[in-house]
Amino acid sequence: MEQKQQRKSSERVASIQTEYVRSLQKKETRKNARKVRLYRRLAVFAIVAAVILGGLTNMFINQKQTLAAKELQKVEVLAQLEGVQEEQEMLKRQLVKLNDDDYIAKLARKEYFLSEKSEIIFSIPENNKKTDEQDKGKE
Repeated sequence: MEQKQQRKSSERVASIQTEYVRSLQKKETRKNARKVRLYRRLAVFAIVAAVILGGLTNMFINQKQTLAAKELQKVEVLAQLEGVQEEQEMLKRQLVKLNDDDYIAKLARKEYFLSEKSEIIFSIPENNKKTDEQDKGKE
């Protein structure tokens, strides 16, 4: 009730329009305007910082996924490399053997049934040997 009376009385009271009162009002309006601008600047800065932080986080996640994919690819390629190196070693050994005349002669006799003048070649099928050995193992 008292507040209502104070409001009514304050509404009835006219403000003094002196130079000093106007300067105080201008200072207060400037102060309020500065606060509003400060809040706006802080809000813009916060939004910009959030966008930058989000972009950096996204970039970090993408790089981490790419790195994981590259690591997996590296493991696969290393396994392939190991297989190829083993094959290369085998081919090098075979190349060394193929430079040996005795090995070539032995290979020609075995694969193409070539013989010297006094040799007789007997061909025994290898599949029969394997099946005979398997049958003996089963008994």
